[in-house]
Amino acid sequence: MRRTQNAGRITLADVARESGFSSSTVSIVLNEAPLSRYVAAKTKVLIKETSKRLGYRPDAFARSLRRRRSLTIGIMVFDISDPFCTLILKGIQKTLEPTGYLPIIMDAYNEPKQFERYLEMMLERRLEGLIIVANWLFADIEMFGDLERERIPMVMVGRSMSIGSMSSVMVDNEAGGYAALEHLYKLGHRKIAFVRGQVKLSDSRERYSGMMRFAQEVELKINPSLVVDLPNALDPLSSFHQGYRLTNELLAMGKPFSAIAAFDDLTAFGVMRALREQGVRVPEECSVIGFDDVSHAALFSPGLTTVQQPMEEMGRIAAERVLRGIDVLAEETHEPKHDGHTLLVPTVLVRESTARRRK
Repeated sequence: MRRTQNAGRITLADVARESGFSSSTVSIVLNEAPLSRYVAAKTKVLIKETSKRLGYRPDAFARSLRRRRSLTIGIMVFDISDPFCTLILKGIQKTLEPTGYLPIIMDAYNEPKQFERYLEMMLERRLEGLIIVANWLFADIEMFGDLERERIPMVMVGRSMSIGSMSSVMVDNEAGGYAALEHLYKLGHRKIAFVRGQVKLSDSRERYSGMMRFAQEVELKINPSLVVDLPNALDPLSSFHQGYRLTNELLAMGKPFSAIAAFDDLTAFGVMRALREQGVRVPEECSVIGFDDVSHAALFSPGLTTVQQPMEEMGRIAAERVLRGIDVLAEETHEPKHDGHTLLVPTVLVRESTARRRK
């Protein structure tokens, strides 16, 4: 057959010529327009078979212009190298894959100004929804007001912000902290060290608050000299090195402890390396528990016991909320719906880094 001059691309006109029907009929059938119910079933089958045989692909850009839709959803990641993001992105992508929406992922490299530049770019391209994967370095962004005025459905994963219609999906950090200390306590540990997160982090405060709530319930005494904090840093991966350094400092004090509760998994990895280098066996002489369940937690030796965040589920819920918000706006009768702030319950995933305290 004779093709158009569009760089070999099969067009609607090609399908029309090959099938023997008009371009308008072909368009109605392939776009499943309301008028397609008046087209004979055999005609539909022939047009669709011809389209498939020729390898016709609809022009998504042209179609979006006609519908005044971009069919794109922005996914802003504050630092894609943070292992926390991986499973969240997987949950988002698996949810969006069958919908026809194109996810555009942008990494702000922990730079608020870069974050705002990307938001400007996506506004110019008329994105239809926005998902923000916020790590612990996330800061308030001035441009959210612009997104609100454009009535763009927004969901934040990992943080909670009170901004108009923006909803959030995150883990119940306090419940996770409670469960972590409960696990160590049930194994017989009474002298426990804590490597908390940065003082300014709400995650760290909430997790430690949950631990202290459990300690009060069972009248467990906490030695203040065994409680240390990660220093402020711009690199999320620095928690590994700081966990290593702080554990060495705890050991140097000479105060006995049989378990360490770490702020997150990367911190726990640093803790276990320091213990191993100092000849302290994990878990025989010291148990270690982390928080998150990043992909390497199961591969570490010994496997890391951790408080598992349902990260893939968090991504799925965020994507579903954005899609629901887009559907509401498409009706043109409602403002974006605020779905509130969802707290998902974490669970303790027991591996080899924790064991019953030896008498």
